[in-house]
Parts: sequence; C-alpha cells; structure tokens
Amino acid sequence: MTDVEVRQNASSIVRGACHHDCPDTCAWEVTVEGGRAVQLRGVADHPFTAGELCPKVNRYLDRVYHPDRILRPLRRVPGSRKGEACFETITWEEAITEIAERLTSAISRHGPETVLPYSFAGTQGLVQMGVMSQRFFDAMGATRVHRHLCGVTAWLGAADVHGVPLGMDPEDLRHSRTILLWGTNTLVTNRHLWPTIEAARADGAVVVVVDPVRTTTAERADRHVQLRPGSDVALVLGMLHVIDRDGLVDRAFLDDHTTGSDELLADARRVDLDATATTTGVDVATIEWLATTFASRRPAAVRVLVGLEHRQHGQEAHRALAMLPAVTGAWRERGGGLCRSTQQYFDSVLVDPVPRRVHGQPPRVVNMAALGEVLTDPGLDPPITAMIVHNCNPATITPDQNRVLAGLARDDLFTVVMEQAMTDTARYADLVLPATTQVEHLDLMNAWGHMYLSLNRPAIAPVGEALPNTEVFRRLAVALDLEGPGLADDDETIVRQLLDSDHPWLDGIDLESLDIDGWVRLKVPEGFSPPMDGATTTPDGRLALGHLEYLPGDETPDGDAGLTARYPLGLLTRKQHVRFLNSHYGGFADHLPAAGEPFLDIHPDDAGLRGIIDGATVRIFNDRGSVEMRAAVVDRVQPGLVTMPFGWWANATSGGRGANALTNPSLGRKVGSASFHDTLVQVEKAGS
Repeated sequence: MTDVEVRQNASSIVRGACHHDCPDTCAWEVTVEGGRAVQLRGVADHPFTAGELCPKVNRYLDRVYHPDRILRPLRRVPGSRKGEACFETITWEEAITEIAERLTSAISRHGPETVLPYSFAGTQGLVQMGVMSQRFFDAMGATRVHRHLCGVTAWLGAADVHGVPLGMDPEDLRHSRTILLWGTNTLVTNRHLWPTIEAARADGAVVVVVDPVRTTTAERADRHVQLRPGSDVALVLGMLHVIDRDGLVDRAFLDDHTTGSDELLADARRVDLDATATTTGVDVATIEWLATTFASRRPAAVRVLVGLEHRQHGQEAHRALAMLPAVTGAWRERGGGLCRSTQQYFDSVLVDPVPRRVHGQPPRVVNMAALGEVLTDPGLDPPITAMIVHNCNPATITPDQNRVLAGLARDDLFTVVMEQAMTDTARYADLVLPATTQVEHLDLMNAWGHMYLSLNRPAIAPVGEALPNTEVFRRLAVALDLEGPGLADDDETIVRQLLDSDHPWLDGIDLESLDIDGWVRLKVPEGFSPPMDGATTTPDGRLALGHLEYLPGDETPDGDAGLTARYPLGLLTRKQHVRFLNSHYGGFADHLPAAGEPFLDIHPDDAGLRGIIDGATVRIFNDRGSVEMRAAVVDRVQPGLVTMPFGWWANATSGGRGANALTNPSLGRKVGSASFHDTLVQVEKAGS
C-alpha cells in the first residue's frame, strides 16, 4: 500500500514545494483529511519561504478541485473547428491508441522530425518537466526545441564573463550595503527575497531600482533610476566612465582575476556623459551618484533576473552587468558581486544519467520562440504535422500570436495537449489529456532564487483520471514500441538517479535525507564567491571582460527610423499582477485583478496627443496585429513607452488577442530569447 493510499482514510500533513516558474520555489505542506487536500500553507521552518506563500499559490487547492478542471481524456468532435473547444470524453486506452496510430502514420510519411515536442515551465519540477519526455522524444528522433523563451539569454550574457555563470547566494544580500535591483520587480516576482533586502536596509544598505517603469518595488526603494527602455548598456558604460575617471577601479582585482579590462576601460573613457544622459534619460548627476555609490558603499551587489533579457541585445546587457562588479572588485566581500539565477548550482549536480541520443545525423532544432514561423512555413522540410504540448500554453505565451494561432488551426496538424484546464492552446487540440497537479505527483524541485533543494511528495491520489506527464510518456513509449534507456523508469527511480552524484554540493543528500524535512540546502560553502573561490570556468579561469558598446535594437525608438515614424511607442509586456504572473492563472476569474480586465498604461503626454482619456478603449497595433483594451493614463510609465500585462487569456479582450499579438519574435542571436520588449506600436482611440 502506498503512502497516498494510506492517507485516503486518515488525517496527515504532507510536505512538498511549489512548481511555478518563479525564483522562490516555496516549500509547502498540505493537510489531507479523508483523501482530500483541505489546506495548503508555507513551511514555517524553511529559511526562504518562512511560512508564507504568495497570493496566487494561497488558492492553489481551488485549482486542484476547480469544477472546470479537465479530469478525463478529451477528443475533438469530428467536424468541429479547432479553437471552438468542442470535445467528447474518451478512455485512456482510446487516447493512447489514437496518439500512437497518428504518430506512426506521420513518421512513416515524413520521418520522426515531423513531430514537434513543445514544453516549458508550467512545472519546474525536474521529473515532470522534462526528464522522461526528453528520453521519449530522443528515442523517437523528433525535432528538438531550444527552450529559450526565458532565462537562456540572461545565462548567455553572464556566461560570456564567467563561463558557467554562478552568481552569489541571494541570501548574502543580507550583508550588502548597496543593492542595485536592475530590471527586476522584486516585490511582485521574487517576493520572498524582500525580507532579506529589508534586513540589509535596516543595517544601512541603500536600495536602488533601475527600471524604465515605476514598479511596486521602485516605489519602495530608496531611489529609482528610470532609464529609457533598452539603454542598460549605455548606462553601465556611463557608470564605468565615472568609476575610472574618479580612481575607483580595483586594479589589483582586474590584474589578478580578469582579462580584457584594458579594452573595457578604453571604451568607458570614450563615453560622453552628456550623450549618455540623452541616450538613457538619466541625468549626469544621477549617473555619477549611481557609479560612486556602487563603487564606494560596500559590499555592493547587482541583483538581476530575466527582465532585461527580452531584447535584440539582451545578452549584451547581461554581459555588461556581469562586468560591472569586476571593475570595482565587489566580489572581494561577502554581499558583493552579481546576484542572478541560482539554477546553475543545481544544474551542476543534478544530471540525468541517460545521455541525449542522436539517430544518425543530429536532429533538427528549432527555437520555441519561433513557433508561429515554424508552424506556418510552407517550405519547412519535413513539415511539422504532429505536436505534443505539455507544461505550456503557447497560444498565450509565445510571441507573434496571430501566426501561432494560424499554425495551431491547421487541419493537417495533429495536436495533443496535456493540461489541467481548457487553456487557449487546449482549445485547438485534437486530444486533451488530463494532467496531475503538484499535490498529486512526485517531483524533485530545484530553484533559481535560492540554494534549497526540495522533494515534492504527492499528498493525494490523482483527481479523476489525471495522470503525471511521466506516466503518459511511459504508456506512449510502450504503445509506439520505442526502444531507449530509462523509458520504463518510475518517478522515484528518476529522483534517485538525479541525486546519485559525487559532487560535494550534494554530499549526504539523497531521497531519504530529503524525506526528513522535505528540503535541504545544497552544501555550497557559506559566503561562496565564484571568482574568489576558483569557480570561474572560462578557458583561462579568469573573468572575461573586453570591448563593450551600446547598440539600440532595430525595433526601438532609437532603431529603424522608418518603423519608428509609423509606430512611435515602445511596448513593454509586464508581469504585474500578484495573483498571476505568467499564463498559469490567466483564465481563472478569482485570480484576476479586481477590475477583471487588462489595461494599457500610457503616459499623460502620449494620451493627450491622441485625445485618449483615462478608461477609454484604445486600439494598440503594429504590422503583426492589434489589441483593444482600456487605457490607464498614468505617470508610472515614461513618455514614449506603453505597457500592458502579460499572460491574460484570449477571453480577456474583445478581439480574443493578448499582448503577444504585438510582440517581436525575432532573436537577438541564433540562440536565446525572442525580443519581446523590442516592440514598437501605435495607439489610437478605438473606432478611429
């Protein structure tokens, strides 16, 4: 009898962890009575969670037992159109059989690369997110996907400097005396770090937010530096100019730990601060204050996550910020340096023992940000004729939404979606398979905002006929007669495989030790500083600096002049609602803001020029599409910039389109995120 079966007739508390795409990865505990989860709360003795869950997760059990939850396999009714969400229930046996037959037919006609797996971070659990699905699609030989929608560009920029970009422990911000929150809205998207920042401020730290928008965090900081969108590299160069001019460079650190400092400082010396002020919108006095404060008020740290990566030159922005603390030698002190994602610590120790498989020639690889192009390209050979989606809602989250929807609507595309709710993507599926929630399956949870590894034990049996992603792929592997290592491994075996490491950071950590409290801190030494402790993994073991230049993105107000004349306003798509940040809760009324609809934030100057008043319905448009919503005339955005929230589902607007109907799908380089924030639009009164 399993632990879950025992709990069917008992009262118990089961520890687990949140799975959302969030740096906090909160530890939680579920109270179960008679087989039903009746309470969910944060674990009080977890150092980072400290007993508090966020507003969206506080109501997670409502999702588990939501009356509209998908609980049985669904098949699109013959003759109905994709997007209508007209389905009939079928059995699991029928679903698996049909998928196997359709995939076999597609592969026999076009080869295995005709199959496109599409997944992202609907769960960040290592088991349910990707281990088994990766083994499955490798055994098949399907097209591979660069899952670069978020995070990878930031990684690449820091990696240009550090090699493997291990940053400082976020909890070490407690020791900082200057904290630059650069392009990150900590109070909304990383809320459990805020007590650490406040504790540092109580001991004298100055907290500065660098952000184009006056966010909730900016309003709580000691100072807000409101730069023009996309001008981050120019601002860093201006700061380096002042640091060099005023003799604040740590020459000894540069000589001992870096290469390329002469080239970098030569670029900084050529900077004209008046021109930098024009480019960035930040006056010279503020640039000088920011540079002097960072170099002199120590320890000093830059906290950055992924907010500024979604641009054509996003990698260069993250590279610039990774170089800044090297020039001042900020890494010398605990609480100084670059504070970014901690996921690389976990990636260094948690490795699937089943290697990636290649059948003959390396398989085709596509970037998930280019989904609209991939699905609608008539010249793609072989074409994508089958798509399996899990942990993702591409109809909502992927740029160039109109092309994505056109692709999903293809009659010749067989689409399977594993889901808990009827998302915008599920509406276009041929088959929808009921997926378990986090309280119904086993998983191992890393984090990208702290150093704690968590075990998520299933608290209840799956509701209805829901199955974990892993079990679906195991069944499909059998039905397709796939051969490959690890395809029959159960979830606990996968957890044990991931933990079977001789890395010192995982010393003594196994399934049994995780079972004691549900979480454990990686054995990373206290105060670990990658550059000072020999963890720089560039070829020569030194931080790589070098030439740095500010370049505006093509689709920005300082880019293509002809495009700017037609579409003069920059658009940022923001995560700004505390009860849903990504699309996970965008279709749940209880999680939406009180107004129940998205708004376009526009500055009074821009609104006045267009005759737009607060609350008026406006049309936001460019060559990719248009969206209608009401305007909020506010000064938290600067002139020339408009913002709208990310993640709302199609039913939130009259035209059934969200922010991604407008966003830029182009890539800054061959790999990395789409240029979401390098998007130009025009705004007019609806009906004009």
